[in-house]
Amino acid sequence: MTVDTARRAGPSGSEPLSSTVAVLLFAVVVVVWGLNWPVTKVIVAGVPPLWATALRFALAGLVLLVLQLAQGSVSIPRRGDWPIVFGIAGLHMILFTGFMSIGLQFVPASRAIVLGYTTPLWVIPGAVLFLGEPLTRWRVLGVSLGIVGLAVMFNPLAFAWSDQRALLGNACIMLAALCWAISILQVRGHRWVSTPYQLVLWEVLLATVVLALLAYLIEGVPDVTWTPPLLVGVAYASVLGTALGYWAMAMVNRSLPAMTTSLGLLATPVVGTASAAIMLGEPITLSLICAMVLIIGGIAVGTLVEGKSR
Repeated sequence: MTVDTARRAGPSGSEPLSSTVAVLLFAVVVVVWGLNWPVTKVIVAGVPPLWATALRFALAGLVLLVLQLAQGSVSIPRRGDWPIVFGIAGLHMILFTGFMSIGLQFVPASRAIVLGYTTPLWVIPGAVLFLGEPLTRWRVLGVSLGIVGLAVMFNPLAFAWSDQRALLGNACIMLAALCWAISILQVRGHRWVSTPYQLVLWEVLLATVVLALLAYLIEGVPDVTWTPPLLVGVAYASVLGTALGYWAMAMVNRSLPAMTTSLGLLATPVVGTASAAIMLGEPITLSLICAMVLIIGGIAVGTLVEGKSR
């Protein structure tokens, strides 16, 4: 399959989606990944973080393998797609989740969610410099509002700068955000030969092997007591949070501008924090409400107003 043929193929994965379909799929990803934060908190309470992540990818890979075998769509990546396989597996699945797992040992989950989605800080200059995307006033305003909302949630003036554990944790999460930003830019600029649906299987399998090795070396052999909530959480994180989420995000990144996706992803910490309050009983503070208003306002300005202006 040539690059041009891949770009003209059907919606199973190769052709960039229409704006309407891409936005709807993006909304599903945001909700799924937002809910995945409190679900993951339940999982890591019973399974060591790296093992939990490796298990999630392993089960997701099994689901994808069964689906692709049933559809007859399993194929070895072409030479031109190996860079994106290693890029998504390494940057998003291994490094992003790895740094987040380390950071969560020292940082509260609510702050980790927010810092993990500072991705626009890194995507914007990269999209302008490397992808040639325009830096319009509406995108600047939208991202600015979103970042102000993140600042309200993070409150750097109250940060304990003398706490080395907190510094390490927050630094790891910021590195995770940087890795994800690079992945977004790579996906957006890559010339696809195979489809994202075909490649996500190999990305998940590669991430599983590397994460399982790291988990064994760092955490040893886990001792897990399986309960119904834990089983449900692992199933959700594997099938929806990973198998569906990574494929869908690859499609969205190909179909929408990098700055639009990075701005839209700011809704995920809002969904995550709200779902954590409902599912885990975490408090909703005034600063959280203000941050939600700013972030949602930034998304509206950066996507709806920008779209109308075009």
